[in-house]
Amino acid sequence: MEAHLTDQGHATGPAPADQPRLRIEPLEVSIGLRRQACEAIKRAITDMDIYGHHSEIRLDERQLSQELGVSRTPIREALSVLEQEGFVRSVPRRGIVVVRKSKREVIEMITVWAAIESMAARLAAPRVTETDLAGLRALVDAFKDDPSAQLTEYSRANMAFHTAIIRLGGIALMTSLTETLFIHMRAVRAVTMTQDSRAQRSIADHRAIIAALAARDADRAARLVREHTMGLAAHVEKYGDFLDAPIQPIVEERRRRSA
Repeated sequence: MEAHLTDQGHATGPAPADQPRLRIEPLEVSIGLRRQACEAIKRAITDMDIYGHHSEIRLDERQLSQELGVSRTPIREALSVLEQEGFVRSVPRRGIVVVRKSKREVIEMITVWAAIESMAARLAAPRVTETDLAGLRALVDAFKDDPSAQLTEYSRANMAFHTAIIRLGGIALMTSLTETLFIHMRAVRAVTMTQDSRAQRSIADHRAIIAALAARDADRAARLVREHTMGLAAHVEKYGDFLDAPIQPIVEERRRRSA
């Protein structure tokens, strides 16, 4: 089911076809509702192209309650948690909106990601197993050398690759620290993969990282991961002006269209 956006924070019937939507599934009542609501909304935000719309992405508490099949209390609690985690924010007279990062903020996030993942690769290299390596290779080999015809699928596999590297570092805190970063990185990656042949270079870089891990070369694995990720930072610096494009409140966007 789909939760749509409203101008005044309440349901107004079906949303226009060109308006951003969150795809929401009903919750299981037997499990903690606040946690489920957090996960469902976070997953919907992750799956959405949050940087591909010129209007703000607003969440309607009442509509979310209806779509998830629960009362508004766990929805309100979930949104409070998500605001603390930096996924959404409360805007006076506009309600809850999905957070979008500026170009500078994205570059800073990538830099932090590079530091964490390069350390994870260093820690993983001495103890990586053949099963671990096979899992990493599967994420790359499915696309051969040119994933340009499957960019949506490759973008997901790309993030799964980096998530796996961090997990192989064996430190749970690294995974939790990068979770919020990756929510935004998935959306940014979905755009950058279409630019300047980054998808093809990404495949080659991933193969080199796997080779370093297979050789148990911690220094080389850490260096390759850092250079690969900081290459994204340089790319965003050059091509990421779309991140700073003005975001129009929905009501203003509708007025502009009808003018």
